[in-house]
Amino acid sequence: MATIYDVAQLAAVSPATVSRVINERGNVDPEMARRVQEAVRALNYRPNVVARNLRRQTAAVWTAIISDINNPHFTSLTRGVEDVAQESGHSVMLCNADEDLAKERRYVDVALAERAAGVIISPASYRNSTVAPLLERGVPVVTIDRTLQASPVNAVVVENAAAAERATAHLLEAGYRRIACITGPMRTTTSTQRLAGYRRALRAAGLPRDPELECVADMKEGGGYEATRALLQHDRPPDALFVGNGLMTIGALRCLNEARVTVPDQIGVVGFDEHRWATLVRPALTTVAQPTYELGRAAAKMLLEATGPDAPPPRTVTLPTRLVIRDSSVRPAR
Repeated sequence: MATIYDVAQLAAVSPATVSRVINERGNVDPEMARRVQEAVRALNYRPNVVARNLRRQTAAVWTAIISDINNPHFTSLTRGVEDVAQESGHSVMLCNADEDLAKERRYVDVALAERAAGVIISPASYRNSTVAPLLERGVPVVTIDRTLQASPVNAVVVENAAAAERATAHLLEAGYRRIACITGPMRTTTSTQRLAGYRRALRAAGLPRDPELECVADMKEGGGYEATRALLQHDRPPDALFVGNGLMTIGALRCLNEARVTVPDQIGVVGFDEHRWATLVRPALTTVAQPTYELGRAAAKMLLEATGPDAPPPRTVTLPTRLVIRDSSVRPAR
């Protein structure tokens, strides 16, 4: 059975354009409309009238475009969004963009085609991600975990720079001096802010920045592993690691274990994200704990406000973090 995406591909237009033609909404270029109508006939496409009617009832659907559903950080965050949605009579359509701009743009088109009542998105790039098509159609948008450079939309984030500064300062207070930072791609605000906080802590301690100790990885386990392996091969390897998210921390710990590097004697470790396994590894892992579930709830509540008749102007809400100190960053007394 043909779908709206099959029609869009055959007509060489977006799914949103197909939706506008089928539902006779908005101005569509006559040539595009002709191609859509020909594709509909050629594919014998039949819109799902039942689903369309359901979408027009008060129980509206939100679209959540999440960066990486394999990351437990985003799983917890999404649960917060869903719980508020259920409480308010909404449903959530979950989309995994996988840090891919092309997939992200496709899901923005899906949100338009499905007439989403609102969108919550963790943008893959603060410069290149775009929600302009949504805003042009009056669809409320909230960014979560990350922000956008240009679009004036609501956002819910955590204090990334301050948290990274506290984590690095803790390692310095524990006696470590060659502290490396493994962060994510510089296209995301979380990565740039955490790197900035790490650098700020070094400056406050009077230590120079060493570019060889700053590694940009892909925010996945493999990236953390490869970055740690590269750091260990330096002539002067680090004596501590500050790792920018939970998945990369798993990769870093795996690499240290395979290299038989002892934590915290040879290398201290602090990870960003608090997961259940943090207390199960040995030594137990020091982490920056984010209020992930509360992030999701806060974003969903902002989306509710944005859809009301008296929607406030866009704003950014910043939630606090906690540094949870455990054995991985504290050298035993000698």
